[in-house]
Amino acid sequence: MKNKLKSEKQLLEIVKQLKIGGKTIVTYNGSFDLLHAGHARSLAEARSLGDALIVLLNSDKSVASYKSSKRPIVAEGDRAALLASIVAVDYVCFFDDINSKRILNEIKPDIHANGADWGRDCLERGVVEDGGGRVQILKWTAGLSTSKLVE
Repeated sequence: MKNKLKSEKQLLEIVKQLKIGGKTIVTYNGSFDLLHAGHARSLAEARSLGDALIVLLNSDKSVASYKSSKRPIVAEGDRAALLASIVAVDYVCFFDDINSKRILNEIKPDIHANGADWGRDCLERGVVEDGGGRVQILKWTAGLSTSKLVE
């Protein structure tokens, strides 16, 4: 298996090459704490939308800043390893910000996949559309969420 975990600098060079090659770039971001079947289904659906799926993964610092000091449950290195093991995922890149808008502005994806729980009017929408992309809402798997697993 190729090394899918990339630094932001490495990722931006890969994005540049993909764009030169006319490839459709799909992004999907989240904490992916306690990876479950709903995540796997969403990642597969997101990958089906284009030629390369980039998962922007909230770092431990980022997750703690917007969820709670008790999260994440699974450390970032382990979350990244699990995501990288999924065939649908081409690249994984951490970000420390509270949201992915800054890195999405750099990537300018063709499609940004988002869960139905956040909806089309997600906070990433403006930066994605300003960069020429669109937001695609993924199918929701009822009853599957990290919060429900924690409960």
